[in-house]
Amino acid sequence: MPTSHAARLRRRWVLASVVTAAVAAAAVAAAAVVAVSMTSGASASGVALPPVHGGFDYQIGGEYTPPKGVDIVSRDRTDSPADGLYNICYVNAFQVQPGERDQWPDDLLLRDRDGDLVIDTKWKEPLLDISTAGKRERVAEKVDGWIDGCADKGFDAVEPDNYDSYERSKKLLTTAHAKEFMALLSEHAHAQGLAIGQKNTAELLSGRKAAGLDFAVVEECGEYDECGDFAEAYDDHVVVVEYGEEGFAKACAGWGDRLSIVLRDEDVSPDDGADYVRETC
Repeated sequence: MPTSHAARLRRRWVLASVVTAAVAAAAVAAAAVVAVSMTSGASASGVALPPVHGGFDYQIGGEYTPPKGVDIVSRDRTDSPADGLYNICYVNAFQVQPGERDQWPDDLLLRDRDGDLVIDTKWKEPLLDISTAGKRERVAEKVDGWIDGCADKGFDAVEPDNYDSYERSKKLLTTAHAKEFMALLSEHAHAQGLAIGQKNTAELLSGRKAAGLDFAVVEECGEYDECGDFAEAYDDHVVVVEYGEEGFAKACAGWGDRLSIVLRDEDVSPDDGADYVRETC
């Protein structure tokens, strides 16, 4: 039996209403998923971030049983992650560890205009040469292998150290070189399911998104009045290690209820060492 024009219009209106309601419901559900992921600490890259204001221990000088109340621990890439905690894998990405110089091709070690190695004199570490795209890719290939090792061991994140090595490079390296190299490491870390932290270097906070960074590991932000800058940039996903009582007191007074803060001895000794120091806010 033929359908009237009015009936056809009513049917179309009903169908359109159903579709609109379905789309609205889907949008609400999607918004809820986003809200859950934001509050649970998932980054834009889908990796898990360290919990905000979690108990922190900095163990890059040697692993030991985490003290009670620790939620987050950072350990060297040669060590293993701690069971049941958020684990950050320390990698010396911009400089060469003492004793590992022969593991690098000579042309990837930064040299000054006299041909001498450029050295971080405090830690006696040669700087890596990331001054060209080709060298950045070659250095990244080796560091990426360490990042793969962190992922294979079960770490949650990676902490590439010495982002600020350009400051010790006799002006042979620039902030652009550092950011471009970090972006290579971030892309690889994310592909392995790891978050990646900005180590210090407050002057590069504005470039954090371009460099692909997710959170921060900061030394002595209390001492240098930088905790607020990192807290704002990374929405409090910041772990802090102080090496002096004064800086520790300032960090705790200003940020102890928001950031993950620990006082350690400068050599970050294991807990059986004579120089071991650890305090929390």
